[in-house]
Amino acid sequence: QVQLVESGGGLVQAGGSLRLSCVTSGPTLSTIIMAWFRQAPGKEREFVAGVHSIGNLTLYADSVKGRFFASRDYVKNTTFLQMNSLKVSDTAVYYCAARGAVRLTRNPADYVYWGQGTQVTVSS
Repeated sequence: QVQLVESGGGLVQAGGSLRLSCVTSGPTLSTIIMAWFRQAPGKEREFVAGVHSIGNLTLYADSVKGRFFASRDYVKNTTFLQMNSLKVSDTAVYYCAARGAVRLTRNPADYVYWGQGTQVTVSS
């Protein structure tokens, strides 16, 4: 059984930074790919960033490229999302997700395991 637990959300002013963490437990093969998604009120869940365990390949949404950085600590089974230069438009519930497959994809339907979400609110 795979479990994902996020933490690190909160309230921050525009231009500030936050670091989200996602601790995973369960079979390693089920978390080959870890990704971050977000969902703002009234909007669909959207891909933010992903990390592939093979080669640490990363992928980012255009809206966060250069501001957000995803990484993994394989000893601590933790995936991070460092968010810098935050904007009001980054306000959303952020979810980490996992899949045990080869391709790093942006489609939330491809991900099997999900965390409970953590709220990020950016004020102007």
